[in-house]
Amino acid sequence: MNDKNVDYSNIKMNSIYVRRAGKLMIQPSEQRQHPLPKKVLATALKNIESLGFTFSNELMQALRTLSEEQFSALIGQLVRDLKVMVGAHVQYKPMYAGFPEQVMEEDEAELYLNAVFHYLTHLTLDDFEPSAMAAGVRSPLVEQTKLKIIDLGSKQAFQKLIRQLIEAKGSISDTDKKDIKQALKHADPSEVETILPAEIPFKENIGFVVAVLLKYELASMERIGPYFKTASDVLRLAVSWSEGDVSLATATPFRKFKRRERRLLLSLLEQCGSITEDMLRYRDRWIRLGEILHPSEYKLRYPRSQTAFDILRNHKPFSTFNGSVELAFQYRNIWSLIDLLSQRPGEFARKLDHMLRITEDEEYVLLAFGEVAAQVSTPVLLQVRQHFAQRNEASKMRVFFPKGNVAKAVGIPNELPELNEAVCQEVVQLCEQALIARFAEFPSLGKTYVDERLQHYLVPFSQRSASKALRTIVRGSRIPMGEGDTIRFFSWWKEGEVDGTPTGRVDIDLSAIMYDKDWNYVEHISYTNLKSVKYKAVHSGDIVTAPYGASEFIDLHIPSIVNYGGRYVVTTLHSFTSHPYCNLPECFAGWMMRKKPGSGEIYEPSTVENKIDITADTQIAIPVILDLVDRTIIWTDLALTRYPDYYNNVEGNRGGIVLMGKAMTSLRKPHLYDLFMLHAKARGELVDTKEQADTIYAVDEGVTPYDIEQIMAEYLA
Repeated sequence: MNDKNVDYSNIKMNSIYVRRAGKLMIQPSEQRQHPLPKKVLATALKNIESLGFTFSNELMQALRTLSEEQFSALIGQLVRDLKVMVGAHVQYKPMYAGFPEQVMEEDEAELYLNAVFHYLTHLTLDDFEPSAMAAGVRSPLVEQTKLKIIDLGSKQAFQKLIRQLIEAKGSISDTDKKDIKQALKHADPSEVETILPAEIPFKENIGFVVAVLLKYELASMERIGPYFKTASDVLRLAVSWSEGDVSLATATPFRKFKRRERRLLLSLLEQCGSITEDMLRYRDRWIRLGEILHPSEYKLRYPRSQTAFDILRNHKPFSTFNGSVELAFQYRNIWSLIDLLSQRPGEFARKLDHMLRITEDEEYVLLAFGEVAAQVSTPVLLQVRQHFAQRNEASKMRVFFPKGNVAKAVGIPNELPELNEAVCQEVVQLCEQALIARFAEFPSLGKTYVDERLQHYLVPFSQRSASKALRTIVRGSRIPMGEGDTIRFFSWWKEGEVDGTPTGRVDIDLSAIMYDKDWNYVEHISYTNLKSVKYKAVHSGDIVTAPYGASEFIDLHIPSIVNYGGRYVVTTLHSFTSHPYCNLPECFAGWMMRKKPGSGEIYEPSTVENKIDITADTQIAIPVILDLVDRTIIWTDLALTRYPDYYNNVEGNRGGIVLMGKAMTSLRKPHLYDLFMLHAKARGELVDTKEQADTIYAVDEGVTPYDIEQIMAEYLA
């Protein structure tokens, strides 16, 4: 492939584009005189259909304008990308190659002896006795799967997608950051201004994006200076430059900065307002950073920065806003709180519930909040609205997701006292009024359709700890199951070397735990219980070492489990050998919906509903929870260091898993239906059908729950 018309940087960007948006950019060949032969296009279509994808008619027409060299390069990379997206880039060899029939037909003694032989020898898969590895005769796949359509995109639309990521109104994931980094790295210098927004609203994203610009020498003080408003913005840049956690949830060891980098950080700090108070929030980290920046060397050039560092280092007295607020709460001085918090509307909104709990003068608190609500950010208003809308509903648990790069759910008893319901409804109305007034300034939507099913999909406020997936969705959202009565989970992992360090033997266990409607334990399927005697559920066998990669599967027959009284199924991956997933060459899990589990291969890429990479710095992962009665999949994407009373198998973790299950199935978060309805009321005309609409918000058409970049950038403004 020596065709000078092949744009390999464009091919790399298409890898991002197809994964994020299901689209490709096509640059026609300048020398093309005749359309690409149909048989060449048909061959490519056949290849991607086996992976569960096809091309739109518009994309097929554009592909035929390419030279064969261009087409070959593009399709070759596309097939590689699609295989990774669905997990078809690896080989699957479960312990029982005749899964599921072989396990279901084996008697208990045979299974037991096979397991003993397996654990005692630790042999590779190819070393097993024929009786243990006998492959069942498999018929061809008879199921018709709904193909995912890859459409024609454009460079302008791709750049807009990257810009939307940068200007998201919430945290973004590591995958998002890698995509931004690649897009900026391969962008022509003249295109950088097109990609960069005038403002980066979410503070964490400032430090990361500017660090990327500096790395690729795309930054100037004129370009990056306006992004920095607070000392914490500068701290996050220093942290990002040091490959640390820009959320500041954990401390980062700073690298040594060059003299010009030190001057840049100090100049950015000098231009920010109220730097001393902001620096006191992270006093110890600033002191460590100051030891590297040496601000005293530049005290004449950056006097405000030098003064702030002097106060921090020498513990000089300094009155802070937060200190005054804490004192006012301590003495229940509601009038001081109103005066103070009115200066910072976002803090007012976050502390509104606490204020209403300590006063009998609710009407004055509500009046003051109403005066500043228009200055509160959209994400905070939406969350306050949801909180007060359900404030007095009976709930045994409150659920929190602590800030950080690992997705943890914390459930605590709900001990909040009830508030006057009229007061709660007044808060809801104040929030809605502020939001509708704000959205009314946006462009008109015309006739607007909002799909009621969007009530099952949550608003994307924070994607910081979201894992890379075939189709990424917001944690806590409920996805309808596909057609079929059997859901097949799969996992794959590999041991080897990571950054030059051998992993040694790695054993990752795939398990499924069943509970009834009240979260009472019913049964589990795991390496300790390969099949159920109560209903149709079966495990493919435990693999305990993976030098060439290893896979495990679980089949669950939904009607038989429901008939037995089961409702919830929690899927888990346990690192039996205690390896953090981030220290493995590769680990992922996913699921397929199967109508006839015995047909086709055990792993059929075209039937994959979703696949999620497991890469967190933890040993336990809960990708999804099933609600078999509602036939929905609750996207949990949780990565846990340990459960209460931790053990390294599923039996020892039942109590902790129940806690996580209850937490994730009792979430009360703003959903997309309410968000889009507020936009429709503010700037559109609601209609009853998609056919009547100019703008569509739906699960599978128009703006969908999977358009996370667009939602975070345009609908949370």
